[in-house]
Amino acid sequence: MSLLPFKELGWPRVGSGISDPVLARIGNTPLVRLERIVAGEVPASVEVWAKLEWLNPGGSVKDRAALSMVLDAEARGALRPGMTLLDATSGNTGIALALVAARRGYRLRVCIPANANRERRRLLEAYGAQLIYTSALEGSDGAILEARRIAAQDPSLLYIDQYANPANWQAHYQSTGPEIWRATRGGVTHFVAGLGTSGTFTGVTRYLKERKPELRSVSVQPDSSFHGLEGLKHMADSIVPPIYDPALADEALGAPTEAALDLVPRLAREEGLLAGVSSGAALWGALEVARRLDEGVIVTVFADSGTRYLSEDHVWRST
Repeated sequence: MSLLPFKELGWPRVGSGISDPVLARIGNTPLVRLERIVAGEVPASVEVWAKLEWLNPGGSVKDRAALSMVLDAEARGALRPGMTLLDATSGNTGIALALVAARRGYRLRVCIPANANRERRRLLEAYGAQLIYTSALEGSDGAILEARRIAAQDPSLLYIDQYANPANWQAHYQSTGPEIWRATRGGVTHFVAGLGTSGTFTGVTRYLKERKPELRSVSVQPDSSFHGLEGLKHMADSIVPPIYDPALADEALGAPTEAALDLVPRLAREEGLLAGVSSGAALWGALEVARRLDEGVIVTVFADSGTRYLSEDHVWRST
């Protein structure tokens, strides 16, 4: 199967229609085939492809949702010049919102768990975001509860609420899904993605299944509440994002932390792809699906770069 180089496809970007030269670069990320890391693991007739979302200007898949949510709020009149945005984040959405806010002229406050790693905290500060630290023990749920409390007390803030905002999943329906469809020329047979807010999984699945109802969509989340897969949610004991629809998944997989983390340094050393922690979980899920097939084209999403986790020694241990 031969694919066109991503730069030659010419589909609309998620930032199309705006003149900002930075925000217009969001979307249109490359789709690459994984070869060495899958060799001997899956049949040769099964292809595993990954979308490299750290090549967005803000460094993660969350650029798409952040831009979509801000543009939607502006269009609705909910966001006006000089206002301050508020949201809860484990890191990537906050960074993406900070980039968009800087480009559009807004201020940003983010509620973030106190144990967020050094890289994410420094990036948020570099963009000028105000950080409000919440309990490390409560994780992203604690950040959500604090953001809700602050929003209720200060109506001058615009609470973006990535977990409930339909413009989150719509960003992927409008951009990520069409990009995958066009890059594979409709040949994709399986879509595998991790669950955080569930925006990527929801939007891409809805788009692809409208065009190919037989496509199999597989969600990946941590296999327990005590896990080390940053950015992903164990839905059974978390505040469930209102945009999450479990009925969209043909199959739901639980990724073990150690097995997922083992794949992160392997991606760097065998494929030259310095991917983040959730990418290890996404790849684990893609391989689980691939091993059962005789043939197929599996697409997954690598949400961010390993550069956001370099201070976490346990991720880069020798394998």
